Amino acid sequence: QVQLVESGGGLVQAGGSLRLSCAASGRSVSSYSMGWFRQAPGKEREFVAAISGSGVYTKYEDSVKGRFTISRDNAKNTVYLQMNSLKPEDTAFYYCAADISSRTLPGIREGDYMYWGQGTQVTVSS
Repeated sequence: QVQLVESGGGLVQAGGSLRLSCAASGRSVSSYSMGWFRQAPGKEREFVAAISGSGVYTKYEDSVKGRFTISRDNAKNTVYLQMNSLKPEDTAFYYCAADISSRTLPGIREGDYMYWGQGTQVTVSS
């Protein structure tokens, strides 16, 4: 079992920055891909970013490329999402997820991930 706890969400003005953290417990996730997804009110959950266990491979949704950076500290069993130049359309509940399969490249689909956190709210005001 893997437990994931997100933190770092909050209210920020457009153009501002936030860093989300996802702390894993129960087992080490250093070998596994980790992802961030988000869900805005009235919309389906969507992929944001993902990183391989080694940290070598990353993937981003097109609208966040150049603004968001996913990273990980395997010694701390933690994954981060640095969000810069935030826009009102980034407002959503952000979820961390863990893929404990042997997949080398990080997935971008919800079904690629087996464990999910409870999420953290990010609100960007205009």
